[in-house]
Amino acid sequence: MNLAFVSLQAQAGGDNYSLLIMMVAIFAIMYFFMIRPQNKKQKEIQNFRKNLQVGQDVISAGGIYGKVKAIEDNVVVLEIASGVKIRIDKNSIYANAASTAAQQTNN
Repeated sequence: MNLAFVSLQAQAGGDNYSLLIMMVAIFAIMYFFMIRPQNKKQKEIQNFRKNLQVGQDVISAGGIYGKVKAIEDNVVVLEIASGVKIRIDKNSIYANAASTAAQQTNN
């Protein structure tokens, strides 16, 4: 009876390690497929905003297409139509309109 009891305890201990290994594997999979790509995309957008230049065609987070007319500290002046200028926060600039249009025509 003691041998059976020891055998059952050894098997239960192995289950704890396999559960731990599974949890680590799930976290690693989530990191490489969800967290890491999102961080990479955020860094690309941050670099784009930092290198923003006057005359560049951009898209805002709200979907407004425009041309950068002026850049202040955290404010960008966009010309969305002839003579129509709006001021938006620099953090709401999302993408380069020229590269987005090129990607859409390739698909």
